[in-house]
Amino acid sequence: MAGTVHSTGRKLWQTLSSIKTGVILLIAVVIIAAAGTLILQRPVTEADEMQRAYSPQMLRFLDAAGLTDVFHAWWFLLLLTLVSVSIVAASIDRFPRAWRFVARPYKNTDEHFRHALSTQRQFCVQDDEFGLAVASSVLRKQGWKPERVLGEKRVSLFAERGRVAEFSVYIVHASLLLIFLGGIIDGLYGWRGFVTLTRGQQSSEVAMRDGSLRKLPFTVRCDSAGQENYSDGSPKRWWSKLAIVEGGSQTDQKEIVVNDPLVYKGVRFYQASYGSTGSVDTLFLAASPTSTPTNPKQIALVPGQSVALDADTSVRLAEFIPDYVVSDRQVYTRSNQVENPAVHLIVESKKSAPVNFWIPAIPGFEENAKSSYQFEAKDLKLAYFTGLEVSHEPGQWAVWAGVVLMGLGLVCVFYLVHTRIWATVVRNSRGQWELWLGGSANRNKEVFEERFQQLADEIETRFKAHSRREEPQPVESLVGA
Repeated sequence: MAGTVHSTGRKLWQTLSSIKTGVILLIAVVIIAAAGTLILQRPVTEADEMQRAYSPQMLRFLDAAGLTDVFHAWWFLLLLTLVSVSIVAASIDRFPRAWRFVARPYKNTDEHFRHALSTQRQFCVQDDEFGLAVASSVLRKQGWKPERVLGEKRVSLFAERGRVAEFSVYIVHASLLLIFLGGIIDGLYGWRGFVTLTRGQQSSEVAMRDGSLRKLPFTVRCDSAGQENYSDGSPKRWWSKLAIVEGGSQTDQKEIVVNDPLVYKGVRFYQASYGSTGSVDTLFLAASPTSTPTNPKQIALVPGQSVALDADTSVRLAEFIPDYVVSDRQVYTRSNQVENPAVHLIVESKKSAPVNFWIPAIPGFEENAKSSYQFEAKDLKLAYFTGLEVSHEPGQWAVWAGVVLMGLGLVCVFYLVHTRIWATVVRNSRGQWELWLGGSANRNKEVFEERFQQLADEIETRFKAHSRREEPQPVESLVGA
């Protein structure tokens, strides 16, 4: 029984630590994440837009499968966990060998190693000390730091560069783990909602996808909002001036635009939409007495407030309909667009009953002839809302740290190469001294081959120059190297 459990555990470990398993899981994560960017996601997409984009049957399927909220779906978080476990298992399984390779580099130049190494050159030399001295001199000139290695039968040189390149893959692994950790934290503890504010309005509640309200520990207020247009009238950008109120006092404020949110205590307020509420902010009228209409009075009406016309008469804005239609003896609005506006005023007098005044006059509803004042609409200022996407993403620090670390890891992968050089003097089959020079690189081997040949050519040039001298000159000794 114990053997079966051990065998099953070993097979499971081998499967998790397999590169094939990690690659398949990673591809699955990428595909699903890409789907999450192509499929409209809740709550950032309004319900009406979702219904226009998908048929009812397709929308029910996408909701049931969690594809309209991919990054918070339980199966996506499970997939992130599995790929993270696979990366950890692969790293644990392979790291000891990488550490031994770096901590205890192979420096011996025995015969089997010399025959097996693919990149090598041989040069005839006068004696062993002379050959090593020339090799050491050239290596130092090119920036290497050769180390003298004392073997049982011979003395050799060993030099290496870019040892840290052996750990580049583990830097990339760590960056992926940080990114996935951030995604898991956001999926478990993060949330997204939406809040709509008009100018001067404030709220401490956020509407969630499921229809519930999330209470914020502070209040957000919209001081103003607007839209800038291009010369052809198309929207250029939306902006909102927001203020944070906490404990009865304003603690923060910022003008936000798309992709430049206000962040307060880990909660982000993004500019998501902007538009007309269909209601009026200020209505400008010309009011003139019915008896003497030659001297109109300019007034401005705000919903909910009355404006005095004289000592006995006042007028109040009762209703503004941006696009009205009359049906079944009722006045309805067809849309929030100012296509066919109508204004309902209440003229109140201390001497008579209130009068319903409509602009334009709507038969069956208007009592314009009974009014002591006549009104003409001059201008109006509509009320606009700003739509704010509100999110709390506690795992973003891990995601951004992972992105930075991945950039560092990729630089190490592509630009750092672990290169090693060995040199020793041996006797060939004819009994002559011969300098053997070998090298290896863990990647970019074609580039390394060129540099190795340049190094070997420099050593060969030194040997030829020495052989042409009439009188031998002393060469650099390795003593004390």
